[in-house]
This record gives sequence, C-alpha cells and structure tokens, in this order.
Amino acid sequence: MTARRDPFANPFPETDTDRRAIWEMLVPRDIDAWTTADWERVAGDFTEGPFTGLSGNHQPDPQGFTFAFPSLDLYRAEWLRQAQSYLTERAAGMFDGDPRPHIYAATRLEEIGITGDAALARKKFDGWLPRADGSRDRMNWQTLYICRREDGRWKIAGFMGYLPHIRE
Repeated sequence: MTARRDPFANPFPETDTDRRAIWEMLVPRDIDAWTTADWERVAGDFTEGPFTGLSGNHQPDPQGFTFAFPSLDLYRAEWLRQAQSYLTERAAGMFDGDPRPHIYAATRLEEIGITGDAALARKKFDGWLPRADGSRDRMNWQTLYICRREDGRWKIAGFMGYLPHIRE
C-alpha cells in the first residue's frame, strides 16, 4: 500500500534546491495568487526575455493546439480574466468553501527535468472544484512549463498548457 501524499508538501528533498524552488513557484505561489487574482504575487516568476504560451485546448490531437499567448502581456490578461471570473462566481456563492485544498489535491508536480540552466516541469491536474449546488467543476489537464535560471533564480519562460491528461 502506498502512503498518502500531502498535497501541500513539496515532494522534493531539501538537498534538491532547484526542483524545490521550481515546485514552490509553480504550485503554492501560483495557486495562492490565482485564487486571489493577485498577479503581483507571480509577476516576478516570469523571464524578462521572450515568452511563449501554447494551448492544447484540451484536445488530444496536436492539430488542435494554438499559439495562444505570443507575449506575457496577453497571458497576464487571460490569467487575470480567468482568476477574476472565478472570484466573482465565488463571491456570488457559486462555489463551496475555500478552493485551495481542492486545487492542491488535484495538482501534482513530481517530474522536473533540469539541463543546465533550463528545466521542463510537468504539472498535472486531476480533481474537482465543488460548487454550492452540489455539482463539481472538473480539473483534468496538464501543463508543461519551460523554466530558465536567471540571476540564480528559476523563472517561467513559456508553457504548453491545457494538454490532455491521461491518468497513470
């Protein structure tokens, strides 16, 4: 029998400072910022250089993928739109309680490959957000983050998101 994981705990050992730093950036900082629509909490987590965001649009065929965010400004605008829309629905009583435990439980980031000053992090979502009416919103996708070390700190240079997530 496998031990239950603590979704709030960083899964990487203390000695693996690079992976621990990437996990902290992509899991707690991202979740906490999104659930409060506070872009400033994550603004420093993005590279100063070019940024590219692709969307898999929840499609299994790469033919359906799009070049959704050719700039960080466009990504920030969509991130804020989605986060603020969620906050509006939550304020209207459409969601049941604090979303953070559900988002953490749905999120897994246990695979981070590092080559020099570049990293590929595989963040997977598989869970539910409960609504006040008893229904649930499904979270089931994965995002591949491209990270780069800048001035000794890991930052997001781009991603491919809303990719199909096949349960293992």
